[in-house]
Amino acid sequence: MVFEFNFYSALLLIFFTQLLVFALLIFLKGIREQRLSSKLLAVFLALSALFIFPWMAGFAGWYDNQPYRDVLFYIPFVQGLFLGPLLFFYFKSLVNDNFRIGGYNYLHFLPGALYLLWSMLVVLADKLVLKKYWLMNGISDPDFDRWYSWLWSVSLLTYLFLTLRHYRRYRRFTYQELSFADSAGLRWMQRFLVAALLLVIFLIADQFSALFTRSTYVLSWYYFMGFAAIAYYIAISAYGQDYGLLAKIHFNPPQAETYSVINQHDPAGSAGLIEEDGFQPDDQLIAPLKQALLQLLEVDKIYLDPELTLTGLAREMKTNHSVLSKVINTGFGMSFNDLINNYRVDEAKALIANGRLKDLTMLSIAFDAGFNSKATFNRAFKKQAGITPKQYQQQLA
Repeated sequence: MVFEFNFYSALLLIFFTQLLVFALLIFLKGIREQRLSSKLLAVFLALSALFIFPWMAGFAGWYDNQPYRDVLFYIPFVQGLFLGPLLFFYFKSLVNDNFRIGGYNYLHFLPGALYLLWSMLVVLADKLVLKKYWLMNGISDPDFDRWYSWLWSVSLLTYLFLTLRHYRRYRRFTYQELSFADSAGLRWMQRFLVAALLLVIFLIADQFSALFTRSTYVLSWYYFMGFAAIAYYIAISAYGQDYGLLAKIHFNPPQAETYSVINQHDPAGSAGLIEEDGFQPDDQLIAPLKQALLQLLEVDKIYLDPELTLTGLAREMKTNHSVLSKVINTGFGMSFNDLINNYRVDEAKALIANGRLKDLTMLSIAFDAGFNSKATFNRAFKKQAGITPKQYQQQLA
């Protein structure tokens, strides 16, 4: 088997094999746990490995030797039209276990299916029927045709934008619905989307400049090397994700619009209330619900439940999440997540002041106060008190 090891081929070979390994592991995990998101991500990673294969094999000498050259020509390794829809539906199913692909959703995969069908027809006509180059010109790899590169680039850019928009809605939802918004924030997903978005924008810019100047194969390698690194990042991040908390979340964008929203760049901030549906709660509605909520917070200490949600709390108070969200934002001037975390920080301060650190670690203090991670505890403490828990302890000393 021909494979010339060099900087370009060997480096992509590492990512190629790693992506295939993660695809297999995540797919088996998805079958075992019956999770659609894992199965979709596994297919995305497998196609990502195939996506970079021509650049790896090209620098390994395949385009210069037969029958490897025809393998690259006739097998459609670059299935870029599937990557965007897979990523979009992966994130939708990740934050909503009830999500299923059906009906018109399958139309998102139609362009990729048509290209795959055309590729099969080319193989059938040239290799099995005519046994010569006919639909294929025999000179250039169809995966690199300019029209196709433009098509999948624009498709991927569009779906990355749609996924990022869905993520931003989800983040706003978490601050209004969850008391563990940081833990369920999926910050790694945001980093992946932004990095991938910038990479595709650079790739499109390079394709545009190639209309006027001669582009080099080596320059394209760097773009696809970047794609391999980004795909590997989402693989390791997703594989290490704790799905326990996510299983309790069923994010539905229309439902998210029923929450009242704090008007600030940070969705966890508290700079004024926007009532998107035009409903303005009056004092007769706010006062009794606020009083009942204070009772639950200060007497029953419901904030000690690390998995407390607005919907669950609303059910306990015999109201709905939309009304309770408006009461919290209007009555307290902050999001549900901030309200609960402020009480948790006060609880942690009391535990530290009472000398509990002599018997417990700071992590134990965080857990006893209702937080589910030390990172969330530190961020919430710094946001409310302006100093870290360790600095607060030193001040008391």
